[in-house]
Amino acid sequence: MKELFDRVSNDCSKLVTKSYSTSFSLAVNMLSTKIRKDIYNIYGFVRFADEIVDTFHDYDKQQLMEHFESDYYLSKKLGISLNPILNSFQQTVSRYNIPDTMVQAFLKSMKADLYKTEYDTQAEYDEYIYGSADVVGLMCLKVFVDGDDAKYEELKDAAMRLGSAFQKVNFLRDLKDDYEVLNRSYFPNINLGELDAASKQIIIDDIESDFDFAYKNGILKLPVEAKFGVYMAYRYYKRLLLKLKSVPSEKIMDTRIRISDPMKLNLLARSYVKYKLNIIK
Repeated sequence: MKELFDRVSNDCSKLVTKSYSTSFSLAVNMLSTKIRKDIYNIYGFVRFADEIVDTFHDYDKQQLMEHFESDYYLSKKLGISLNPILNSFQQTVSRYNIPDTMVQAFLKSMKADLYKTEYDTQAEYDEYIYGSADVVGLMCLKVFVDGDDAKYEELKDAAMRLGSAFQKVNFLRDLKDDYEVLNRSYFPNINLGELDAASKQIIIDDIESDFDFAYKNGILKLPVEAKFGVYMAYRYYKRLLLKLKSVPSEKIMDTRIRISDPMKLNLLARSYVKYKLNIIK
């Protein structure tokens, strides 16, 4: 019975989300029940690809990535995969007509992490961000608008900017591991080994610009099924950025910033009140 296997596959993607990111799973849980499953499916796919390049150090990462990609395309061709994460993702891709160009852009950025350690130009940085984050926002937007092409066109720039903001906050938060463990330096023209206050402020200003654009031009205009969940993710990352801003540049490499579980619940409660009163900001 394929329906049972599909339910198990969807449950696996949900489990991946909850296991790897309590913050994101909390935000997804604020989405309409009609679309949660597909956002879990997208997250499961991108998380597994990210795990290959970031954490599986004792294995042949390139070979794993090649198999992951080829297995995905086989699942797309057959309409099924015995890998439950790929099985659930290919269903979401098919259901919402997610273009293959998005999947390819994402995989290109993930594969770049196998060999590329520095981004020397803004163009290189922008291309990586587009593939690793912007297209993920666009995939989610495809789910949110559910075939409304006009709404998608109206919101796509904001979805990309929000994806960019989330990714850049992650870069700043994970600076130590990226630089010292994975030997990666994403921010162009910035010496992370001697990060000063001015350089850090450039990064912060860029992220805040992305957040402002995404909020004014996207979050406020999202369909009701998606608005509160996306707003919750936005509030979480804004709070994370606020904590990062408070850390002196010379100490940011030695500080692991996180939002405590009580603070997450506090954010949720205050965000919900603002949302219900239609005063989100």
